[in-house]
Amino acid sequence: MCIRDRIRRVHYRRKHTYRTASNKIRVVKTPGGQLTVQYRRKIAKGQVCGDTGAKLNGLPHLGPKAFKRLSKVKRAVSRPYGGSRSGEAVKTRIVRAFLLEELKELKKMKTVKDQKKKGKKKEKVAKKQSSSFHYLKYFTANSI
Repeated sequence: MCIRDRIRRVHYRRKHTYRTASNKIRVVKTPGGQLTVQYRRKIAKGQVCGDTGAKLNGLPHLGPKAFKRLSKVKRAVSRPYGGSRSGEAVKTRIVRAFLLEELKELKKMKTVKDQKKKGKKKEKVAKKQSSSFHYLKYFTANSI
């Protein structure tokens, strides 16, 4: 079949007569020798990660209605955040949570350490004040 045959004009079979994204067609030659139109479906983009925007592996590329009709097992991957976040995003979330917990622990330890230092300083200051007070008391009592 030559290209000239495919270029021949064909009629849309439905009422929508403009060449838009939702009205894609394919010209096909029937066994009877006629050129007819086959309507193409839109190719779904597929699910993407909410954090990174990367495509999610292991999920079918379907439109929203068809995707919703699937069973829950086919809509998700078997791990936390399976159907909505990529593995890389989940990994970064876990690491971030761990590091935040570590940071909290370090802050707690630092405050405890600071309080101990302050307590020791107060004791030293109190000792110095009390010893100098006794010295003054002794000195004034003996001079009189």
